[in-house]
Amino acid sequence: MMKKWVLFLLLALVLVVGAACTSDSGKELEETDVTDSEKIEVSKEEVEAEMEVIKIGVLASLTGALESYGKQTRQGFELGLEYATNGTMEVAGKKIEVVYEDTETKPEVAVQKATKLLEDDKVDFLVGSSSSGDTLAVLPLAEEYEKIMIVEPAVADSITGSEFNQFIFRTARNSSQDAVAGAAAIAKPGVKIATFAPDYSFGWDGVAAFKKAAEDLGAEVVLTEFADPAATDFTSNLQKIIEEKPDYMFVVWAGANSPWNQISDLKMQEKGIKISTGAPDIAALSVMEPLVGMEGFTVYYHTLPDNEVNDWLVEEHKKRFDGAVPDLFTPGGMSAAIAIVEALTKSEGEADGNKLIGIMEGMSFETPKGTMTFRAEDHQALQSLYSIKLEKVDGIDYPVPMLIRELLPSETEPPIMNK
Repeated sequence: MMKKWVLFLLLALVLVVGAACTSDSGKELEETDVTDSEKIEVSKEEVEAEMEVIKIGVLASLTGALESYGKQTRQGFELGLEYATNGTMEVAGKKIEVVYEDTETKPEVAVQKATKLLEDDKVDFLVGSSSSGDTLAVLPLAEEYEKIMIVEPAVADSITGSEFNQFIFRTARNSSQDAVAGAAAIAKPGVKIATFAPDYSFGWDGVAAFKKAAEDLGAEVVLTEFADPAATDFTSNLQKIIEEKPDYMFVVWAGANSPWNQISDLKMQEKGIKISTGAPDIAALSVMEPLVGMEGFTVYYHTLPDNEVNDWLVEEHKKRFDGAVPDLFTPGGMSAAIAIVEALTKSEGEADGNKLIGIMEGMSFETPKGTMTFRAEDHQALQSLYSIKLEKVDGIDYPVPMLIRELLPSETEPPIMNK
């Protein structure tokens, strides 16, 4: 009897110890699983934290007279990075970060913000700006810090002309490209043309380039009028043009305070003066009802290009911005982003400005406006523009630029002016 009792106790002890061992083993397994999982999670975080970063500083007029231009550029740039990186915001194993700064359309502010981006944020690239004045003020900083600056959407010829330095590349078209397109629409032997433009670098360069292109086609530029870009009353300027009695008035303009209403009020077209200009952004088109039937040119309207990149841009822009279509400077912002990603892909992530110069000179890349190519001599992107006629379209409350024909990069190639 005693033996049975001892045997029973021994058996119970074995079961308890076995259970304890099983329980401990389960705990060890559970603890091991949690620890390994945590290690894996930490490992991912460490990889992300240690991933190298490409930083891009974007200068734009996010307030002020050119606010709409700055916002279009920003939206296009963000969509361009997404398109070019397939949504990863990475290139060549490096993360892309963007810092935006508002220049307020003031050159002195643009310099301050650019210096902050270069000194404090340590950006690898600069992009901008909405104003030619802002951009010209910042160009020397790109050279001083040896950083590539993509100029978008500023158009002054001097940016890739007299003020050019080797770190400057421009996806925006320049005034001479606009001029060739504008002259092609109206200039021919015997035609008399007056010009009207704002009194700063954008206007000066635009008129100078148009005058040369128009005279090369046989037209005569009989009067040039420059107006204060901040003015709201252009009557005296326009009256001088009326008195000159040209066949056409070619207008170079940018900004919210456009002259179209006063041109209408003065009944210039009824007086035999045809108006021609570059078709502007949608906000400005909305006050151009008096110009229906006008033939001119445009940098971009969303229905004009026929390519996959533009199709993607239009579709995605509508999805993200309540059905709104991309505007005049949206594709430029997208093109600037695509150019940076393309250059970094070719350099395998190397952002050194001096090394990128050789890679980007002559580089071609696909944009919403088709193929662009950075001309090696002055880093100006050769690109298409569009000969158009403004027409009224049912359901749209502004005159719509309708395509006459695409002006190919070979046709709009501007002179090299940085020698």
